[in-house]
Amino acid sequence: MKFTTADLCDEHGTKIQIAKPLFHSYGGAEHCFGPIRTIRIDEDNSELVKMLRDEEGKGAVCVVDVGGAHCAVVGDTLMGYAAKNGWAGIVVNGYVRDTRLTRQIPVGLWALGTYPLKSAKKAPAERDVELTFAGVTFRPGEFLYADHDGIVVMKENTVAL
Repeated sequence: MKFTTADLCDEHGTKIQIAKPLFHSYGGAEHCFGPIRTIRIDEDNSELVKMLRDEEGKGAVCVVDVGGAHCAVVGDTLMGYAAKNGWAGIVVNGYVRDTRLTRQIPVGLWALGTYPLKSAKKAPAERDVELTFAGVTFRPGEFLYADHDGIVVMKENTVAL
């Protein structure tokens, strides 16, 4: 996998969406790319757990919108599930925890920041829906590319596997 988000921006100009620089890397993979799978949750990460634990990722990137909740929805356990099941990465519009450990797991993880409180179990989730945050619309099946320079989305895969 050879790409940089900067080169993708240079090559594809207006065909690319660029996320506002709000996210920090907390995973063991320095870059990742893959088709987008989405989930919207509100402090309850139980559907996210099922998604990462029970489904084959097949190189996909899980995009999570937490809706402003003040809790961590991904930690070392979910990252372990993601690694075991072939997920390329996770982008969280929210918070993560256990980052000393998540940095050792070979999956990309980007989030707004860290927060030590785990999620509560109280609300349903929506899966495979269009999500909009950080100036980008994340659509299931489009492609996300992430590295230390940022996160970009394109309709098609432009990187050889």
